[in-house]
Parts: sequence; structure tokens; C-alpha cells
Amino acid sequence: MVSLTAPYVSGFLAFREVPFLLELVQQLREKEPGLMPQVLLVDGNGVLHHRGFGVACHLGVLTDLPCVGVAKKLLQVDGLENNALHKEKIRLLQTRGDSFPLLGDSGTVLGMPTGQPSPSLSQALRSHDRSTRPLYISVGHRMSLEAAVRLTCCCCRFRIPEPVRQADICSREHIRKSLGLPGPPTPRSPKAQRPVACPKGDSGESSGGAPSPQRQADRTTPGGRRSTAQHQVGQR
Repeated sequence: MVSLTAPYVSGFLAFREVPFLLELVQQLREKEPGLMPQVLLVDGNGVLHHRGFGVACHLGVLTDLPCVGVAKKLLQVDGLENNALHKEKIRLLQTRGDSFPLLGDSGTVLGMPTGQPSPSLSQALRSHDRSTRPLYISVGHRMSLEAAVRLTCCCCRFRIPEPVRQADICSREHIRKSLGLPGPPTPRSPKAQRPVACPKGDSGESSGGAPSPQRQADRTTPGGRRSTAQHQVGQR
């Protein structure tokens, strides 16, 4: 674990987190060079940023590794808003892999090319069939948007790409164990199935148990006649 000393300031996330991420990459490069990743998926934005240089760009430049910004929420820059029009575009994303470009007020296409000679920077992506909330993919470093979107989609078993999802799960578990916090609640066992009530008038099976041998005999007796054992029981 690390202790963050820099305060959180919107738009300056890189100055708070990148030094620790950079240290981890350098340790991996020195101790396990064979495990160095070919690309980094960063839980944050790349060029989809107030200054066009988010945490994915920052980390990519310092490590010289291809980086992709994967944000869970829309960073409202250059006139981009989570308004009714944006929500309608999200609604039109029907299946996994569907996406739409993000066009800013400046005319810069913050997404896939639309036939205009503008740079492609980021895109809203539906990453899973069972999720209606898109991811916001943006170029970080040494990566085209088309490749970034395709790679992110291929990494998704659920809504969040697996490298980011597993990093979050493992880090939370490490913090829980380090601080001695209780684990997640144990799932409840399924409730025992209640016996099905019998129709009225069938008092011999009202307890929900198996039918008695006498009743079985009665059901199998030719002509529907009662067996001797049942006749004796009835006389009692």
C-alpha cells in the first residue's frame, strides 16, 4: 500500500497517482522484464481531458508504453454533456461493440472519424451485452483510437475490461487483509423448498410427505376397489 499525499484536484489526477504507477512499472521492468505488458489500460482519461492530457497520456509518456484511457463516466469537456441527446445516443447502442463518436463544440471530433479531417480522440463504447452504461475510451499514448476501442472490447468479460477489473478486485482484497477488515458477507444458502399443499379433501397427504402404502395400493387396485389393508384401516 502507498500513502497518497497530494490532494485530489479535478483535472490533475496524474500528479496524485502516476508517481506510484510509474514506480510499479519500473520495478516490473527491472525484476521481471519478461512480464512487461505491451499496452496499459488506465482507469481514467487520455486526451479526453480539459487540457487534452489526462492520466493515461501522462503515464504513457513517462513509461513509453502504449496506453488507453478507460473511463466509466463522461468527463464533460469542450461542450460535451451527459444531456438528453447524449443519453439518446447511449440508448441506441444495442449490442456489444456498438459505439459513437464524441464531438466537441470546438469542432474537434473526440471520437471515431466522421469524414472530417479532424483528429480522432475518444469514443463511447458499449462493452457488454448486459450493460447499458458505456465506457469512454480515449487515446493515451502510442495507440490509435480504433485499436484502443477494439482492444478494450476484447478484454471485457463484463462491463469493465478485465485488467482494470482484476486490479480493482485484488487491491481491495489486499487492503481488507492489511487492515484486518471483515470479508464480504457469506452468500445465503437457498431456502429449503416448502412442501406443496395437497388439494382439499386429500387429508391423508396434507403433511406434504409421500403417499402412504395404503393409498398407493388403492390407486393400483384394479377396478378402484379398496384393498384389505385399507378396509381394515378404515374400520379403525
